[in-house]
Amino acid sequence: MKVILGMGCDRGTPQQTLETTVDLALQEAGLSRDAIFALATIDKKNDEDALLALSSQHGWPLNFYSAAQLSAVEVPNPSEVVRKYMGTPAVAEAAALLAADTGMEDLIVEKVKYRGADNRNATVSIVRIRNAS
Repeated sequence: MKVILGMGCDRGTPQQTLETTVDLALQEAGLSRDAIFALATIDKKNDEDALLALSSQHGWPLNFYSAAQLSAVEVPNPSEVVRKYMGTPAVAEAAALLAADTGMEDLIVEKVKYRGADNRNATVSIVRIRNAS
């Protein structure tokens, strides 16, 4: 099975916090990093150093979506806090669903939230890709 990871994080989140959040989400899904096909997030994170480094170091393509695109996706865990700061009720879940071009039936991990030792928050959602081996 191949999956897309939807990623969200506070500005300036260290890569180690993202790595830990990815591992926690994969553990919840019973998957290894070998299952990761790509990452997805909001376009406002296109200059987020840790996300760019995570993508580059692991060879995972990183897809960006606008707040308008993300807002159009139905998700199980919308957040008014995320809406206030990002302009959309969801980033991780919606981005993963868009990148996988599927619906909630393929959302296998809704949202794992983690606050690192740095006090920065990260979220990861996992969506199965139907047309990948």
